[in-house]
Parts: sequence; C-alpha cells; structure tokens
Amino acid sequence: MWSDRALSDLKNIIDYLTENWTQREIQNFVRKLDKRLHLISINPNLFPPTARRLNIRRSVLTKHTVIYYRAEKNIITIVTLFDPRQDPKKLKLSSHKVKPI
Repeated sequence: MWSDRALSDLKNIIDYLTENWTQREIQNFVRKLDKRLHLISINPNLFPPTARRLNIRRSVLTKHTVIYYRAEKNIITIVTLFDPRQDPKKLKLSSHKVKPI
C-alpha cells in the first residue's frame, strides 16, 4: 500500500526525472525502486527503524531518495519518499491516508 503522500512524492520524483534525466536513467531509477520494494516485501525488518518513530523503517534508495515505510502484520505501507537534502523538519511520519496498489 502507498500513502497519499508517498504517491504524491513518487509523482514529483518522476516528473523531475522526466524533465532533467534521460530515459535510461529514469528506467534505472524505477528498476532500483522496484528491487528495493521487493526486498522490503520479502523481509520488512531488513532496514532499521527510525529514531523518531520505531514503527517506521528507513531505507536509503539513492543519495536523493529515502523510502520510509511501516510494516504491520502482513501489510507494508510506503509512508513517504523523502529527499534527505531537505530540511529534516519537513519529514512528517504521522499517519497518512493509504491506497492499495
């Protein structure tokens, strides 16, 4: 599942990549994201919990993208995709509406 915020983050990333990167670089990013999401689905505890919220885990995808996700029972929710170059105060890890994908 993806939160509304994570879907918005992903759209913004893809829009940025489309404007500034080549098609090959975009495909590499999407492939890397798919592989990471697969790893998370196989082993949700693979990546460390955040210091701020222990029920949310953090996976560094690239130097510009960090995946924050929550694993509860058999449901994994992508909370947000965050650019660590931003002000950390902008990182909101509270509950978000989710949509199944």
